[in-house]
Amino acid sequence: MGNFGAILQKELKSYLVSPIAYVVGAVFLLVSGFFFRNMVMQFNMYCMTYIQQAQRYGGQLPQLNLNEIVVNGFFGLMSFISLFIVPLLTMRLIAEEKKTGTIELLMTSPVSNVQTILGKFVSCFLLYTIIVGLTGFLMLILEVYGNPDWGPILSAYGGVLLMGGAFVAVGVFASSLTENQIVAAVLSFAALLIFWVIGWSANFAGPTMGKVLTYLSLIEHIGDFQKGIIDTKDVIFYLSFMFFSLFLTLTVMESRRWRK
Repeated sequence: MGNFGAILQKELKSYLVSPIAYVVGAVFLLVSGFFFRNMVMQFNMYCMTYIQQAQRYGGQLPQLNLNEIVVNGFFGLMSFISLFIVPLLTMRLIAEEKKTGTIELLMTSPVSNVQTILGKFVSCFLLYTIIVGLTGFLMLILEVYGNPDWGPILSAYGGVLLMGGAFVAVGVFASSLTENQIVAAVLSFAALLIFWVIGWSANFAGPTMGKVLTYLSLIEHIGDFQKGIIDTKDVIFYLSFMFFSLFLTLTVMESRRWRK
């Protein structure tokens, strides 16, 4: 645990002194805030239209659902933005060690590969959690001016974090494959994009293969979280995705040690 803590502390300090974390976080919050504003304005336009129709034609119109129009769209957007920002956060984790030669020190130190990988993974996941958590003030704005259902909001945050953890794990694996950070980011983004859109191919595959492709799609498992439903099937999927990606990273690291 001591070695793991040392790696975790080292990686967190690296993020704090590097501009990449601040730039990525700022871009994430600015883009999220911009689209959140647009979604809220769209919701207000819908409300005004409904009021005008009620005054013109009379009768009681169905009430608009703030969660369906604003909250669900916002969390879907956050998941999509994460597809771009997580590779930027993970690209240096192992690739930089390889480029600077410090990977050799890690290989010969008492720190195990498992501790190294977990330390790097957890540090990046914590940073991602902080960035996502900062969007909470937008939900507080909804609470002040609206009446959102907090159950789906909290479960949606849980879903975004689980998906983000899967993204980070893939990014760590991609970073272990090369010493070039740009290549690592591109590999990570490409892999995530494939697992993002793989479900779209289900319509062109057979029934069995279609179900497999749908299950492997990262986006297919986030919908229930946005509805306030926490299905163990979805939780297990994301945790398994993390475990498998980190296991592949361990395999790459161990193979390097064997070659030495």
